[in-house]
Amino acid sequence: MKFKSLIIIALCAAIPALACAKKPKVEAQPQPEETPAVQEEEPAITEECVMNTSLFNESVKNKQFKEAYEPWLSVYTTCPNYNKAIYTAGAKIIDYLYANTTDEAEKERLRNLAIELCDKRIKYFGDDKQYPKAYILGLKGVEYCKYFENDETKERAYPWLKESVNGMAEKSQVSVLTKLAEVSYAMYKSNPEKYGEQFIADYTQVNNILQKIGDDPANKNAITARQQKEYVDNLFAVSGAAECSKLDEIFAKMVEDNKGVMEALQKVMKLYKRVNCMESDVYFAAAEAAHKLQPTEESAAGCAKMCMKKEDWKGAIEYYNQAIALIDEEDDDDKDDYLYNIAFIYMDKLKNYPEARRNARQSLEVVANQGRCYILIGCCYAAARPYSEADYPAAKAAILNKTVYWAAVDQFIKAKSVDPSCASDADKLISAYSKYFPTKEEMFDLPNELGGATYIVGGWINERTTCRPAR
Repeated sequence: MKFKSLIIIALCAAIPALACAKKPKVEAQPQPEETPAVQEEEPAITEECVMNTSLFNESVKNKQFKEAYEPWLSVYTTCPNYNKAIYTAGAKIIDYLYANTTDEAEKERLRNLAIELCDKRIKYFGDDKQYPKAYILGLKGVEYCKYFENDETKERAYPWLKESVNGMAEKSQVSVLTKLAEVSYAMYKSNPEKYGEQFIADYTQVNNILQKIGDDPANKNAITARQQKEYVDNLFAVSGAAECSKLDEIFAKMVEDNKGVMEALQKVMKLYKRVNCMESDVYFAAAEAAHKLQPTEESAAGCAKMCMKKEDWKGAIEYYNQAIALIDEEDDDDKDDYLYNIAFIYMDKLKNYPEARRNARQSLEVVANQGRCYILIGCCYAAARPYSEADYPAAKAAILNKTVYWAAVDQFIKAKSVDPSCASDADKLISAYSKYFPTKEEMFDLPNELGGATYIVGGWINERTTCRPAR
């Protein structure tokens, strides 16, 4: 025992000596002040939260949104981390209250509450695997566009919608995809120079995702996606940003991949027609493929355009006639155009003036006030030579052939009387061709033919006109 005590005493005596032993000299290093990390405590889940959650859930289920508000607000305020139902139910409650108040201050409070709701959901449930932050940002963008109607472009919502679509891709809600296209379009219209490329990029992204969703028969949103794709396509078509070359970049592969899908081909053709890109090879490819599958007015007209570009005039006429035959009787808006195009080919390319006039007159039967048709007929008359030297002395035939200009000018006058929009062109033609009327001396030399007030121009023209000398 005594020995053990001595050992303890010895050890204790050694401690001061060890503590005072000389140590290597080390310069003191300044140490940064450490600020202890303050972790925000999660709100406590109380029995009251559980009870109020049950109350507002039951009320929302029964569409009693007004009754749901107080218990919902209590849970939202005191334990916003309890469960996701706070946010899904809250959106419905706010929507109802907003629609049923006329008080502007209350509307302002509710619209801000709707945005705050999304932010809090991101804070407490942004790491949810099924509905992550990107998904909630999409909701936030859609909510903003719904409630902040006075924001003309909704530009504030753009980064939320864009981040959502980038993050969710094909899992994006169709409403979020559509809204991104709409907001991007509104921004483009407000400043085309600044947002032109952005709008085209956004349209391309949205279009591709909607296409994939719509093509997936297992996707419950496939039908809605196809409908919204058509809407977004139309939005792009009327935007002014839809250059034909840009459309070709977007749709070339789609046409190639869908040559056996009639619905897809028809949508491409309609879009190209709407933006007047019917000279595109992509449009021709879609039209040709569609015509092989199932000939329609649209596909036949597309093939006609293709033949026009290739200078296959007879082929173009054949396809235009097919388009006319395939027209729905209740929707013949383009029939006058097809007939006019046929008339133009006969006049300008094939020099078959009687056929040109026949088709122009048929076009006028569809739409009467087409100045272009009267101008075309007048040009046919001006180019005609109905009096042959085989039937008349050369000098007489030359004078009689000048009477065609009377008939031509009559048509130009008619053109501007029925269609003021072509008055300028008609006046130029009247001035140009009036110079070629028979002179007074020439009319005097043919008193039997040109001595009266009127004259019937011969040959296939067979038009009664007024005799008048060149000025």
